[in-house]
Amino acid sequence: MTHPLLKTLGIADDPRLKGGPGAVETINPSTNEAIAGVILDDAGAYDAAVERAKAAFVKWRMTPAPKRGEVVRRIGLRLREQIEPLGELVSLEMGKIRAEGIGEVQEAVDIADFAVGLSRQLYGLTIASERFEHRMMEQWHPLGPIGCITAFNFPVAVWAWNAMLAAVCGDPVIWKPSLVTPLCAMATHKLCNDAALEAGAPEGLFELVIGADKEVGERMLADRRLPLISATGSCRMGKRVGEVVGARLGRALLELGGNNAMIVMDDADLELAARAIVFGAIGTCGQRCTTTRRLLAQDGIVDGLVDRLVRAYGSATIGDPLDPKTLVGPLINAQSVDAMMSALDEARSLGGEVLVGGDRLDRPGNFVTPAIVRVPRGKAFPVAQRETFAPILYVFTVAGLDEAIALQNGVDQGLSSAVFTTSVLSAERFLSPEGSDCGIANVNIGTSGAEIGGAFGGEKETGGGRESGSDAWKAYMRRQTNTVNYGADLPLAQGIVFG
Repeated sequence: MTHPLLKTLGIADDPRLKGGPGAVETINPSTNEAIAGVILDDAGAYDAAVERAKAAFVKWRMTPAPKRGEVVRRIGLRLREQIEPLGELVSLEMGKIRAEGIGEVQEAVDIADFAVGLSRQLYGLTIASERFEHRMMEQWHPLGPIGCITAFNFPVAVWAWNAMLAAVCGDPVIWKPSLVTPLCAMATHKLCNDAALEAGAPEGLFELVIGADKEVGERMLADRRLPLISATGSCRMGKRVGEVVGARLGRALLELGGNNAMIVMDDADLELAARAIVFGAIGTCGQRCTTTRRLLAQDGIVDGLVDRLVRAYGSATIGDPLDPKTLVGPLINAQSVDAMMSALDEARSLGGEVLVGGDRLDRPGNFVTPAIVRVPRGKAFPVAQRETFAPILYVFTVAGLDEAIALQNGVDQGLSSAVFTTSVLSAERFLSPEGSDCGIANVNIGTSGAEIGGAFGGEKETGGGRESGSDAWKAYMRRQTNTVNYGADLPLAQGIVFG
């Protein structure tokens, strides 16, 4: 039986949902029951999509950027109209609670709005020339068809971060979504592509290819027709992307894992900190790349803060993500549950104390109780050096800010970080060159829930890429420096006289 949301969102009759040999089942993580079978695209379908995108680029690159922005404005309106059913599909297929699912679609709306304004602000510079009667400037041109690979945990927003910016920059986008959440991709693509075509965009501006890594993913990485590959996923996946794309001297925009820490100082507002920790650690059942995974609390307040957190964890409602009372939905699959249990077993073997949670719930679906683990002071704790994509919060006790910053930075990832303090000196130190080494560093707000206006991404094994706001748009364009001689002489730079 076809789920009503697929009918509402207009994909119930998509040929890929007819099932049959080779179809991949997409699973509701709340029940572990199949929602639909999706027939995967093959290499031929991928090549056809790239050729359509190449043809679209020839037209789209010469469309004035504000006209491109008008197309994206229409896309944003379409997403607004369907924000509730699309958000509920995110909850159904990915497992986010309904408020977070709708919030994710709102993020897509917001980046569309941002991109509309950006379409009139693709600025270059005028640069002083050292030569008489010369003018030097730079301008930004469309780059070409973009390959976009997204992960299961943000099946709408991350594509939108890339696609809305790429569209106003003049680039078509070929999207390879996670095979865990293909329905969200199909619904999002249909809404946005239909709106774009109705607004006069060329066919091929947005292409969706749902395929296996071996058949489609590797082909995309090695494809010289795609000057940029934007990839979101694990550090392991990102290393493969960087290796293959780098070998052909293409561009790779990587947004990979995070092992995010929150520092709480003795002078912090503990009520504010506790609220931020709970959302950061258990929101999306710990499956955000910005999830708070390590708490570094100063010794004067750590016991009281932990008591607050244990009480809050005990009151968190776990269940159906479409139920408005639910705060914690399921993990994405049984393998994620197993990974969480394995990490907790390792933590116990190292002397860690599980203060609350850490149970696999005996019910249909992939439900667990979020866990807090107290780490023995001064002991190496390698399990906390790795990102386990599950709701585990490791609590470390620190003497002061120096120790906290060293612990925070002492992991391979560098995505998001936060400090809670009422000291201006501590806050500024945390934000200084000797402070947080992450791409995101917050004061008195949590590690999770970034706004679209700022560039999103991180350092070290997080990949170094930046998506979304600020000047992240430059990744989707090529810079060109121009010098114009409006005189009758031909002086050379650096005062060189030749001949």
